[in-house]
Formats: sequence, structure tokens, C-alpha cells
Amino acid sequence: MSQKPSLAKGTRDFLPEQALKRKYIFQVIESEFKTNGFQPLETPAMENLTTLEGKYGDEGDKLLFRILNSGDYLKDLSPEKIEQGIKAVTSKISEKGLRYDLTVPFARFVAMNRHLINFPFKRYQIQPVWRADRPQRGRYREFYQCDADVVGSDSLMYESELILIYDRVFKKLGIPVKIIINHRAILEGLAEYAGRADLFMQMTLILDKLDKIGKDAVCEELIVAGFEAEKANEILALLESNDLLDRFDLGSISSKGVATIKEIQSYFQDTKLSNPLEFRPSLARGLSYYTGCILEVVPQNIKMGSLGGGGRYDNLTGVFGLPGVSGVGISFGADRIYDVLEEQNLFPEGLSVSTQLLIICLDEVSHKHGFTLASRLREKNISTELYPEPTKIKKQFKYAEDLKIPYVLIVGEEERTSKIYNLKNQIDGSQRKVGEEELVGIISQFENLKI
Repeated sequence: MSQKPSLAKGTRDFLPEQALKRKYIFQVIESEFKTNGFQPLETPAMENLTTLEGKYGDEGDKLLFRILNSGDYLKDLSPEKIEQGIKAVTSKISEKGLRYDLTVPFARFVAMNRHLINFPFKRYQIQPVWRADRPQRGRYREFYQCDADVVGSDSLMYESELILIYDRVFKKLGIPVKIIINHRAILEGLAEYAGRADLFMQMTLILDKLDKIGKDAVCEELIVAGFEAEKANEILALLESNDLLDRFDLGSISSKGVATIKEIQSYFQDTKLSNPLEFRPSLARGLSYYTGCILEVVPQNIKMGSLGGGGRYDNLTGVFGLPGVSGVGISFGADRIYDVLEEQNLFPEGLSVSTQLLIICLDEVSHKHGFTLASRLREKNISTELYPEPTKIKKQFKYAEDLKIPYVLIVGEEERTSKIYNLKNQIDGSQRKVGEEELVGIISQFENLKI
């Protein structure tokens, strides 16, 4: 009995046209990374669980995809151990997991290869990550991240450089965004101001729900968590004063955050951004490892989660035995970016064209000639296909139309003898007689115009 094929939840297939569009996104991002001096890096899809666990908070640990040990992984488990529950069992039957993000594996890499790299070390990485999350619009269990990180420098220039990368990439992609900035010290200052520095992490988790559940519900949760009603209301009143950065200079802790953001903003006095850089004091992402500036990118004209995020982390490599190495990085959510470009019809025309020229032949001898001609054209970087057999010419033309191939070259006895070919432009319907060198020039010009 045959099995009905299916996809794992939260994963997707990409047809050729979709794959070409994804490659376009990766190329735009990678080009900007390279322009800013970042070097490529790749790390394994799976890491030891000791590398991953405890780096993303309790909620993040729950979303790790764990890999079962090979062989009879239950043989050493006693009934008593099994009765203790899944948490006790997991540590005995799984030692590895799929990477949750690219930042923690990068920190592990830096610690292991500290003597082989030069600091500050700038790397970019474009690879898939996996999270056992509940699939929904814009959220997948397998998705690509495109990261750029700098380690080994405290300079705030790098925060500004990464903001500029965000700005230029989304300008090239045609997606209007807001680049949102905050600082961990400002959030810590808020908790201190309210007299509950001990509730800092709880406060940030509650404030992160502001857009989802509203001010009144957040206020209630703050009170339940242990904040006085008056202080909870004061915190929320302060948070409504977005862009009023000086209002958050509340004491020694928050002053550091305010000064840092002002310094980052100062880099853009003469270097103008195409997208707004907005201070938002409620931004609280990644606080299990971000220690300084926090960044997030959201689209302006479509309801979608963040398209990217990042921040500074001072202590991450210390977990792997390399203390005192500061880092800052950003990540692009390529799958959400794809969805926005698709929904807003923002992909450039012509991306679905991978073959530039189809050679169609009228007889068997011409088909062999066409094979040799296709080989020579490919050597000259012309993306060429030869129809597999000299069948009905209408069928061959339909193949070109279905694949949106812009040019068709017809080869028959007359053409192979004279080596002057009939070239048809499938876009405007025009035809002309061309030799091989002229043919290369015409198609190369089309390719340059398309780019």
C-alpha cells in the first residue's frame, strides 16, 4: 500500500520560481554583508545540547529540537527513571539538538577558534535554524536566518554599521520598515525606578505583551507580579513617551542606556537613513543574552512579525571559556521577508527566468549540432537548454513559453550549414538572423538589463 506524501508541520517546499526568489533575497543581503567587510562562515546543523541549553531562557529551551541517540537509546533506562518524566528521560536519550539560532553556535565557534581568527572578527552566516514552535502565519519550524556579527570590540560604531545594513537591505528590497532600538539598561532602570529591580525579567516579559494584550492588561499583570499599582501606572505612562529618550535618564543604570543610544544616533547626523530609527523603551527581546543595545525591524505597511532583530551580548562567549569578548549582531528573517515581498508584489520582474535561451531543432542531425552549440554557449556564460528531441516545433515552443524562456533559437539543415540561426524574442515576438557571436552579445545584453 502506497503512503500519501506529506510535509512535516512548519516546513515548506519551494518550487523553482519560489527558490529563485529566495536566492534573490539572500543575494541582496549577502551583497550588503560583503560590502561592509563581513566574512562568510558555516556551522553544523546540529550542536551538542550542552552548547544550546540554557542560552535562550526556559521558553527557548522548550523549543529545541532534540535528536535521539542512535542505537537502542532506551536500554540503560530503568522503569524508575522513565517514571520521573520526560525531562529526566531526555537527558539520557539525547545528547544533540538542531540549532535554534546562529548566534550561540557562533559564540561556540569563536571560543573554539580564538587563535585562528583576528579581532574584531566580522562574520556573516546564511543557514537554516529549527524551532519546535506552533506554526502560524509568518512563523515556521524550519526557517533561514541571515546573520552578521562582530566580536572583539566595544565600539558603538558597529551598532550603527549594523543599523545601516538593515536600512540599505530593506531599501533595496523595497520594504518600508521601522528600525526600533532600545537598551537593556533602560529596562533595568525602569525596574529600579519602580523599586523592584528584583522583578526585572518578569517586568520585561510582561511589557513585551503590550502590543498584544493592551495597557490595562499589562498594568494588571505588573501588579500581580509584585509592582505597586502607582508604580505600574508610572512605568506605562513613561512607555507612552516614545522618542523622548531623555525621559528615561532615571538613574545610574538607565543613564548608561540613554548615553549609548545617543552615541549610536550621532553616527547618523550626516549619514541619512531611508527608514526611521525609532527609540521604543518597551522593546525587550533577547534579554536572556543581550546585555546592551537591542534592535528590531518591523514592516510599516503590513501586519507581520519582526523581519529582523539583534543586539549586543557581552557574556555569551564566556559560557564557552572565553570571557571578556564583547559582540554585537543582527539577523534577517528571510522567510518572513519572502512572505512580505510576495504579498506586496515587490519581487523584481524576471526573477523566475533561469534559462536565457532554448535551442529547438528540426531533425536528428540538427539536434546533435544543437548539442555542440549549447555547449559552446554555456562556456560563454549563456544559460542554455536544448530541447531533448526534435519533436513538433509547436510543442518545443510551448516548453519555452511555460518556463518563460525569453529567447528561442531554431536549428534546421539550413542553419547548421550556414551557422546563421533564426533567433526569436519570446517577449516581443520579433525574429532575426544571427551568428554565434552576435547571439552571445544579444543575450548578454538582455541579462545585464534584467539585473
